[in-house]
Amino acid sequence: MRTLTKIIALIAAAAVFLPTGAGAGTFRFGLLLVGPYNDRGWSQAHYEAGRRIEKELPGTEMIYIDKVNPADRPGVTIPQLVDDMVEKGCRLIIANSDDMKDGIVEAALEHPDVYFVHVSGDHVLAGNAPKNLSNLMGRMEYAKMMAGFVAALTTRTGKIGYLGPLINDETRRLAVSSYLGARYAWEHVRKRPASELKFRVNWIGFWFNIPGVTADPTQVAQNFFNSGYDVLVSGIDTTEAVVVAQQKRKEGKEVWAVPYDYAGACEGAGDVCLGVPYFNWFPGYKMLIQQAMAGKWKSQWLWLGPDWKDINDQETSSVGFLPGPALSADVRAQLDAFVRDLGAGKVNLFQGPLNYQDGSPFLAAGQAATDKQIWYMKQLLQGMEGQSSAK
Repeated sequence: MRTLTKIIALIAAAAVFLPTGAGAGTFRFGLLLVGPYNDRGWSQAHYEAGRRIEKELPGTEMIYIDKVNPADRPGVTIPQLVDDMVEKGCRLIIANSDDMKDGIVEAALEHPDVYFVHVSGDHVLAGNAPKNLSNLMGRMEYAKMMAGFVAALTTRTGKIGYLGPLINDETRRLAVSSYLGARYAWEHVRKRPASELKFRVNWIGFWFNIPGVTADPTQVAQNFFNSGYDVLVSGIDTTEAVVVAQQKRKEGKEVWAVPYDYAGACEGAGDVCLGVPYFNWFPGYKMLIQQAMAGKWKSQWLWLGPDWKDINDQETSSVGFLPGPALSADVRAQLDAFVRDLGAGKVNLFQGPLNYQDGSPFLAAGQAATDKQIWYMKQLLQGMEGQSSAK
């Protein structure tokens, strides 16, 4: 445990949001958010899932701390924040970013009687997780395929931009999924050769803008639209893609955008928003918290997919795609057919032949990728422009 002095300093440095009225028997859980709780993206999707848990699982209460990143909270560590949450009675703690992976393992080892969930991580898959830690992620790859699909059916110029965050296995596989969805629509619906489709990824360096540290996503988005890319698919946590698309539309440019992460990301952007691939963390949170409350916890790696009966079912589907107001009726009908084919297994876009960007083989002809091959995406694919690794 940290000293009392350090804990007092920690409370001053990090806003800890604590519910009132907790009584005996309350199951309190903590949520560490990498960005603002109201970012209309990744962190807000987590925050709203936590609030929904409080409403739908009797006896639960949440503490959350947002802006848990080196820029907003320099010098504050994950174990320090966890110590404070444990002092406040948290029995399960969720860390919602890949950037927290080392700190959350350290905290889990220090608190063996507390349950931990690391979102987007792979400690269990890799076989090096403490027994009190599980991993949770949604199979966003499917929804990103849908994003690429509608982008390719909407573009007038044949140039699709992808606004990427930092570069790692996760962000590569999501950019690749968008490209594969776009290429499928381009070849199989529009009946045009893949060589005529341009799909470029530009990375900003983090999940959201940090002035002086990352590239400015507003400027990156503007550069895409100013150079002939008329659809921008976002892979970052915040809404710059749709904001800039709206600005360009007011200037008379026919452009569109696909935001990311949060089901409400299209709100207020109806004239440019084609739809949003989003996470619904409620089903995963509910499963893990119920297991912990019932004393049936087990360390597991959960990569939860859509409910193909209804990918937008808020009770059961961990990822979804909400069509946007700017999506044409014809493209929406094509999307519906594409979703049915994905769900039925008639279409598998992670099937060879596929090569990495440098020409080395990813999947041989007819070979279907395993979960591990997709999870640990080593490079972008041939046909994509942009960096596969940070320089």
